[in-house]
Amino acid sequence: MQKSKRQLAAHKSPAWAGLRFEVVPSRFKEKLHKASFASPQAYAVETAKQKALEVAGRMHQKDLRAPDVVIGADTIVAVGGLILEKPVDKQDAYRMLSRLSGREHSVFTGVAVVHCCTKDGQLDTQVSEFYEETTVKFSELSEELLWEYIDSGEPMDKAGGYGIQALGGMLVEYVHGDFLNVVGFPLNRFCKELARLYHTPQAPGAPRRIHYDSIPAVDTFEDLSDIEGGGSDPASANGGLEAGGAQPRAPRTRDVPDLNGVRDSQPPIPARLLGLMDGFKASKVLLTACRLNVFDVLKDRGPLTAADVAREIDASVDGAERLLDVCVALGLLQKAGGGYSNTEMASRHLASDAEQSLHGLAAYLDGPVWGAFTHLGRAVQEGAAWTPEPLPQAPHKQSTEATLQFMRALHGLSKLTAHHVATAFDLSPFTSACHLGGCTGALAHKLVQEYPRLQVTVFDLPEVIELAGDFEADVRPSERVHFVPGDPASDRLPPADLYVLCILVHDGPDARLHGLLSRVSRGCRAGAGLLLAELAPAEEEAAGGAARRPPGLRILGAERPSRSPGQYRRLLQGLGFQDVRAARAGDLLHVVLGIRAPP
Repeated sequence: MQKSKRQLAAHKSPAWAGLRFEVVPSRFKEKLHKASFASPQAYAVETAKQKALEVAGRMHQKDLRAPDVVIGADTIVAVGGLILEKPVDKQDAYRMLSRLSGREHSVFTGVAVVHCCTKDGQLDTQVSEFYEETTVKFSELSEELLWEYIDSGEPMDKAGGYGIQALGGMLVEYVHGDFLNVVGFPLNRFCKELARLYHTPQAPGAPRRIHYDSIPAVDTFEDLSDIEGGGSDPASANGGLEAGGAQPRAPRTRDVPDLNGVRDSQPPIPARLLGLMDGFKASKVLLTACRLNVFDVLKDRGPLTAADVAREIDASVDGAERLLDVCVALGLLQKAGGGYSNTEMASRHLASDAEQSLHGLAAYLDGPVWGAFTHLGRAVQEGAAWTPEPLPQAPHKQSTEATLQFMRALHGLSKLTAHHVATAFDLSPFTSACHLGGCTGALAHKLVQEYPRLQVTVFDLPEVIELAGDFEADVRPSERVHFVPGDPASDRLPPADLYVLCILVHDGPDARLHGLLSRVSRGCRAGAGLLLAELAPAEEEAAGGAARRPPGLRILGAERPSRSPGQYRRLLQGLGFQDVRAARAGDLLHVVLGIRAPP
């Protein structure tokens, strides 16, 4: 098994005649038969090549042009010719680490450099490949140390059962060779190979080269990004803000030599800016495929041809084929032998009957939200809201169908995040909870599943409570979940040991949130808790290395920026809460828990 699953796609940049890198995860399914390879390193090199070729083909299909170079890498651990995979359980981790104890083993990284070009609309590739070997020796490991490391949980997602850059480093007696190769990528050898491949003889009259005594400085390489198609802009790592969030950065000019020693001070192409301008097309394709039930059709019956899908969704064959091909390029569908099928992600989240379906959210975004943003210019000129008025602010203006559409969107998000919110902290000391704006009760049902002593009241608008029964079939009913109609912003709050507020969708202005939190503070007794969950600010996700989301994914509202955990801590402390703790829940949420101090 590979330690590293990152894929590097390199593009030439007119800003400087070197290489700009984008990080593109490969979707190559690693099913190569290890026994068919003469050596572990041959397996690593072939896996790296297949990963790079998959990315090259997908980017060519997506952009209708080939990247100049795609670099794939795969790192494996081998001992006595045996490739060690990730342990399946603690006993397997014990057997694996015991095999390495007191012995030398090899860490191989295979690297494939795929040179791409387009000829007559077809992708043409040439592959250069190499591997790097590093020898690692473990100390003699005592039973106590082995189990202490295994119980830390670190071995469970590591090939070979250890990570040298983390706790696993304490097991290592010595390393012969490139340490970074063990971490996952042989940077020194890679840079030398790039210089060998691209250091062409200097022609008469060409610009003067800069001669290096060593590998070029890190500054000569572009910033890395894990967003496909948008990572080449140096500002993209923090959304265009300097540290501290002050002002957007102007594009930096480059006055550094490229790998061939040629200087170029032209500013880089604003790839992220171009991606933002064009990104709405990908969103509309996804939303349209959901509206036409493409993912429902393919969930249990794929693979199907374009003609089969066209008949099911009442569309032309040409139109359906174009839609399906773009969905393949976006990573939503797979295509093999002329047939289309869902990816695992599409079946899990885009089919309407999936356990964690976001189909309702897609319908809401494709309907009222898309319509509202179509007239954004008018809203800006008139000072109107950018999105449809949230339900809590306009309950009597919504038709029953509009209310249901909003509830379906929130229900999908709530089911997706409920486990993360419910388990961010140990809530077992509480015996009663009130979820303010709990909508369909998805989080409430997850809370009672996790905490057998807990009773939960869902307190929401009468219009919502009346329709909540439509979602009972989609949750596990419980006698410990009660629905009470009322307006959390004005009506008396039901008594509870713990109040829960989860801000996923309808985030109004600051004044409304402050008012609601103040009501909770005044209404709860000393020792009662407040659990608050909200989407994490996008810039914090980027800094923390979590999966990045677009800046627009406040999802349905844009009136108030996200707060950091520190800001929420100060806010709750100012309202009389103490022992305020914050935790990240999954990749998208911050969860804050505070305890009401005595008056």
